[in-house]
Amino acid sequence: MWRSLASNFMTFLVVLVFLFAGVLLWGRTEFSGAGPLEQAICLQVERGSNFNRVSRDLEAQGAVSNAALFRIGVKYNDKSSALKAGNYLVESGASMEGIVDQVTRGGASTCGTEVVYRVGVTRVRAQVRELDPASGDFVERADFVIGQDDTPNAYNNVRAQDDTRYRITLAEGVTSWQVVEALKSMDVLEGSVDTLPLEGALAPDSYEVRPGDSRSEIVTEMEDRQSARIMSAWETRSPDAAVSTPAEMLILASIIEKETALAEERGQVASVFTNRLKRGMRLQTDPTVIYGVTEGKGVLGRGLRRSELRGATPWNTYVIEGLPPTPIANPGLESLVAAVNPDETDFIFFVADGTGGHAFAQTLEQHNRNVAKWREIEAQRN
Repeated sequence: MWRSLASNFMTFLVVLVFLFAGVLLWGRTEFSGAGPLEQAICLQVERGSNFNRVSRDLEAQGAVSNAALFRIGVKYNDKSSALKAGNYLVESGASMEGIVDQVTRGGASTCGTEVVYRVGVTRVRAQVRELDPASGDFVERADFVIGQDDTPNAYNNVRAQDDTRYRITLAEGVTSWQVVEALKSMDVLEGSVDTLPLEGALAPDSYEVRPGDSRSEIVTEMEDRQSARIMSAWETRSPDAAVSTPAEMLILASIIEKETALAEERGQVASVFTNRLKRGMRLQTDPTVIYGVTEGKGVLGRGLRRSELRGATPWNTYVIEGLPPTPIANPGLESLVAAVNPDETDFIFFVADGTGGHAFAQTLEQHNRNVAKWREIEAQRN
């Protein structure tokens, strides 16, 4: 009898073990396998939230098959205390495991409503955009020029919402003064910038910010990124470069940045200035003259006068020899790299060609013909 009971008990234990193993295997498969979500959603995780709320929200939106199993998987993977606030784009078919990784890894939010402050050379625009999870496209809700247009209600409405994301994007070629003035105009930020950053020291890039962030700390982040880029670009320098220090590279890069907006032209423009520096020729570039007039504080808004082209300023490369004493703007990484990796050409002149690009020349005769063509285009446009 006891033998029979013992045998039955052992059989029962074996069955239990197999059942438990089966449940574990099923749970693991459910947790790591493709989920039931048919269309992408935007998952909002508020500050102070927890996985109980998140799991219920996911189940309600059809992103997970079982909220309890989702929470068990979180605990099993020791992620219970790693939840990060943000807005997360959950793709169709996303697994529970993938969603847990998303909301615990954090970083920049990937969906929801965002305000993008675009700092350009002539103005600062604010765009209110909302990501449509189904299409993956942003839908524009508002677009206005700060300090010039009336502030739309769409902007005021999203400013009052806790889950709105904010980004600042700096265009290549903006001056440090323009950046600081732009930061002052953004009501999402706080504090002041006591010292104007050195020209060229700020990295044109995209910066995620939060309401209440310090303006001075954002400037520091911009400086840190640019410093890293300068060192990175300097490491790529060619033996044919005409500049001998990272500081000179930065100055030349800023001139290249102001002379062309076309990526494919940067190497050619760099070659012109490199050839001129090596031959002892003056750079004779208008953007440096403009900087001598404005010192980077605002836009000239008109053509250069003859007196300004002849005027003696530290930046007037029609008058001075070699490079000006400072950069004339904040260049991007591509211009930094071009400054020390110019194309191999014999060009020493260039002028606008009417298409947004430039016509390059090796001789003054060729250049004069290109200038004549440009004058004709200007006359027709006027």
